[in-house]
Amino acid sequence: MGVRRSLAELRSEWRTGHLLVLLPLGLIVLISVVDIVISPDIHLGPLLAVAPAITASFAGTRLTALVGVLALVAQILIARFHGGLFTANHLTQIGALALVTAVIVAFCRIRERHGRELTRVRTVSDAVQRVLMRPLPEHAGPLRIATRYLAADDEANVGGDLYAAVRAGPATRLLIGDVRGKGLAAVGDAAALLAAFRELAHRHEDPAQLADALEASYQRHLAEVADAGQDVRENFATALVLDLPDDRPVIRLADCGHPPPLLLTPAETRLLPVHRAGPPLGMGDLAPVDRRTEEFAFPPGSTLLLYTDGVTEARNRDAVFYPLPTRAARLTPAATPCEFLDRLRRDLLGYVGGRLLDDAALVAVGREE
Repeated sequence: MGVRRSLAELRSEWRTGHLLVLLPLGLIVLISVVDIVISPDIHLGPLLAVAPAITASFAGTRLTALVGVLALVAQILIARFHGGLFTANHLTQIGALALVTAVIVAFCRIRERHGRELTRVRTVSDAVQRVLMRPLPEHAGPLRIATRYLAADDEANVGGDLYAAVRAGPATRLLIGDVRGKGLAAVGDAAALLAAFRELAHRHEDPAQLADALEASYQRHLAEVADAGQDVRENFATALVLDLPDDRPVIRLADCGHPPPLLLTPAETRLLPVHRAGPPLGMGDLAPVDRRTEEFAFPPGSTLLLYTDGVTEARNRDAVFYPLPTRAARLTPAATPCEFLDRLRRDLLGYVGGRLLDDAALVAVGREE
């Protein structure tokens, strides 16, 4: 069974890189022929180490080992043509090539093991994301919704940024938030906040009242975590709580220390002027909280963009923050919220050079005509 498995994996590696493997095989043939036909005082055999080294860049352990064995066979043939196999010079070359091949194969084996571990981590993080960050509905009443999540950690696709949507009667209630921290360390707090929102969104129509209920729930969560021995003195979450009724083209929101939404209409692109922002969730004990619901027009044909500070605090090589309103205005009009977020994601990653230093979440909501 072990031999069959090894042969099957070798065939799989061959199919994956069968064209690229022609390069190291061609080098083995070329180096061997040139070494044999030129002067016996010139030794090109050590160059055969290039063949397994090149193979390791695109193939796995077994194919790399096979190419290394072929290189050793070629070195032995060269030795036979140049004065015998057992001369000190040829034995040294064969030994050195065998040692280099063994090191390269060992490196491939370690790389494959790390690759499998990384795949397992990503599989777990994908499962966590599917459980916590349930996909938002593409249609909710007169609304069209799209989301994008950009994690700062390569190993994880979920972190401290969060969003959720709940249909409550003839309205859609939305939450977007940012838990302090990033990556897997913030997942627990994000999970608690998302679970509370999905339960409480059906009980409170007013966004300010819903935000107060989330504050109480989040405080209970932090108390439980503190009882378990974790330091939660600096744990908090910024959030926006929104209610978008089907029968009225308005945005009703309560701001808990979160960046204001961006409204894109055919006439203009502007940040909503939120005047009554309260403190982040989890900080209600530090000061009196008087959250108020604010209302803004949401005309048909417009797009509402919700985002986390991983977007607005992204910097380019000159340390200049990403100018979201200006850049977003250049990307409209887009046919759908999904298309708009695809354009915005490409523009953001291009601005920062391909990598964000903090998690970023984007939610685009379009109101149909």
